[in-house]
Amino acid sequence: MNLIRKICLRLRRRAVEMRDNTSGLAAIEFAMIIPLMALMLVGTNEFAAGVAIDRKVTIMARTLSDLTSQNTSVSDTQFTNFFNAANAIMTPYASSPVQGTISELYVNPSTLKARVQWSNGANARTAGEIMDIPDALKIAGTYLILSEVKYKYVPSVAWFINKVNGITLTNFSYTRPRQGLCVMYNTSVCTTT
Repeated sequence: MNLIRKICLRLRRRAVEMRDNTSGLAAIEFAMIIPLMALMLVGTNEFAAGVAIDRKVTIMARTLSDLTSQNTSVSDTQFTNFFNAANAIMTPYASSPVQGTISELYVNPSTLKARVQWSNGANARTAGEIMDIPDALKIAGTYLILSEVKYKYVPSVAWFINKVNGITLTNFSYTRPRQGLCVMYNTSVCTTT
């Protein structure tokens, strides 16, 4: 009986000693917090990159429509230059997943529906296609330059996002021709009816 009592007493002392021992507490806390901190660091970096790329897509769309609207007529060489200049905006990010399209729309005076006059780019629209535009831009007999940009953003460290699909960032911009009634391309002419 005395032996059992000694063992129990010894076990109680060891339990009290273990409870009072805090020498490894900081290491345990660090081991619990470091994965969360690493996740926050990587997540913040990916979120910041996504926001930066989204902003660059917006600037790219505005640049394409702005460059086009400054001309009275455009050629294929100019379109190539416009798209190259817009791709330079994406620096330091890859410009290969960018798809840009520039179209000219004519607002019909009687129906106020916008019709595609011409289109050039990755997803060129067909001439004569009817497009929905904001009500504020529906001014009879006017032209609009529409630029559309799509960018497929694939985060570098994203286990929760399908790496094949990524996130498609899109933006568009409308501008009015500045040097004349319309911007001519190939055989297009400015119509006034």
